[in-house]
This record gives sequence, C-alpha cells and structure tokens, in this order.
Amino acid sequence: MKIQASFVKDGKWWVAWTDDVPGALTQGATLEEARENLADAVRMIREPVDLSKLPKGKVVIEELEV
Repeated sequence: MKIQASFVKDGKWWVAWTDDVPGALTQGATLEEARENLADAVRMIREPVDLSKLPKGKVVIEELEV
C-alpha cells in the first residue's frame, strides 16, 4: 500500500502523518525514524483487533464525551 506522507520538524522531533489513513500520526527523532514509525502506525491501524486475546476482567469499556 502506498500513502502520501507529511513530515514537519518540530523542535527536536519530526512529526509524521498521512491523510490517507485517518489517525495515523507519529513522530521520530530523525526523518528516517519518523518514516518507519508512520509505516508501523499505518500497519497497526489497518490490523483488526482480536478482542478475544485481551486479558479477561481487565478491559474497561465506557462512554466518553469529547
């Protein structure tokens, strides 16, 4: 999968995001690290969550107002 990535230097950090995958936002100490972290973030967002693998009794589900 190819995405359009955006990077901006903010102090010591490179901030990285893509509008192609909403929620994919990360940072890195170097531009290369920010690229790698963004690729990881996109992979994690696209991976389905298997709720059956979560520890029983430790999951808290609640409604939040934002």
